[in-house]
Parts: sequence; C-alpha cells; structure tokens
Amino acid sequence: MDDALRQALVARLLALADDELILGHRNSEWCGHAPILEEDIAFANIALDEIGHASMWFTMLAQLLEQDESLYPDELAFQRAPADFRCVQMVALPVGDWAFSMTRQYLFDAYEAELLEMLRDSQYEPFQDAAAKFRKEEAYHLRHTSAWVTRLGLGTEESHRRMQAALDALWGYALQLFVPTPGQDSLIQVEYFPAAEQLRSAWLGRVTSHLADAGLTIPANAVFPVESRSIHADPLVELLAEMQKVARLDPKAAW
Repeated sequence: MDDALRQALVARLLALADDELILGHRNSEWCGHAPILEEDIAFANIALDEIGHASMWFTMLAQLLEQDESLYPDELAFQRAPADFRCVQMVALPVGDWAFSMTRQYLFDAYEAELLEMLRDSQYEPFQDAAAKFRKEEAYHLRHTSAWVTRLGLGTEESHRRMQAALDALWGYALQLFVPTPGQDSLIQVEYFPAAEQLRSAWLGRVTSHLADAGLTIPANAVFPVESRSIHADPLVELLAEMQKVARLDPKAAW
C-alpha cells in the first residue's frame, strides 16, 4: 500500500471512530435521565455500542499504523486535543431534549445502515469485517430510533412540535456526514469506500420516506455548518474537557 492511500485510510478511520466515540459519550448523558426506565437501559446500551464500535475503528487504525493495539484506542480517545478530532459537529452538540437526541441518533443510524451495507462489498478486508460485526447492532439501533421518530412525530401536538424543531436544527449538521475526508477519492478508486454522493443519495432515500410518514417536513433552508471535520465549536471542547479529565491526570496510569 502506498503512503497516499494509507493516509487516506487514516483520515477515514479517524472520522468513523470519532463520530461514534463522541456520539456514544453524548448519549451516555441520558443514563439515569431517560423518560422511562426501559429507555434508560436501551439508550445506555446504544451508547455503549457506539463507543465499542469506535474502539474497533481505533484498533483497525492501530493495525494499519503498526501501533500497540492495547493502548492506541485509549490514547486516541483521551490524549488528543479537540483540534485533532475528525468528528462531524452534529455528534458533539449537547443532548437537548429527548426529541433532539432521538432525531440525531436516527439520522446517524440511517447513515450507518447505508454505509455498512456498502462496506460489505469493500475491497479493503477490515472494512468488510467491521460491516459484518456492526450490522446487527446498528439494525437494532435504527429500528429503535425509527420507532421513536414515528411515535413522537405522530404523537401529541407538543411531541410533534419538538420533533420538527429538532429536525430543523439538525438537518444541516447531518449533511456534514457526506463531506469527503482527505484523500477519499483514492479510496473510491480502489473500491475501499463508497462515493460520498452515492452514500448521501441512499441515505436521503431512506430518511425522506420515513420522516414524511412520521408527519415531519425536511427543512428547505437548513444551514450547513462547515465542510471541514477539523473545525470544531465549543460543544466538543467542553465535552472533551469532561471526558478526558480523569485520564489526563496520569496519562501513564494502567486502569
């Protein structure tokens, strides 16, 4: 593998891992605060799944770079500065109300469903392996959040208002998921990763239909945040300060 292709894989793996790590951490903030007990358990499990998937993407990156697989995931999660993270801004936004968190998770789950389906045919074997491992868990995530979108979208006047407000706020941020990472064209050429427009089109087809069935309207003038995954606002800085606080007290500690 030449160096340019390797660097393109590094950029893509970091993006995949950081998206799941930060979203999982945000979702964990609902633990003990969800609207019903069963959901407290269910959403905590979804958060754990996302963090577990992030760890596997980091491990894949360690293997690519021939780093210590036992240490690299923690090092990347807890020792990097905010400017080094490559997650989309959407996953770092504060949890908001239940409608906001469900809408965000649904939009992300639908994206992952399409991505993992396409990665099954990737010519990069680690992507194939990840798709095989993650698809069952992500299918559960999508069923869960799809049901909540329908339940709240078609529920009371208040639940519908909150869901529409969440969709209006999140739609532009969700589109950042389809901004290519550096060097992604080289990954497409060797059939390692799908083209951004192919993925976006499949995602739009899925979510447009479901959101309409839930009585929700996609905003026509959504504000797209930024194209670069290396530009982050205050929510990520604040989240990482809390998330990394204990690990940074003694970076060499064994837990």
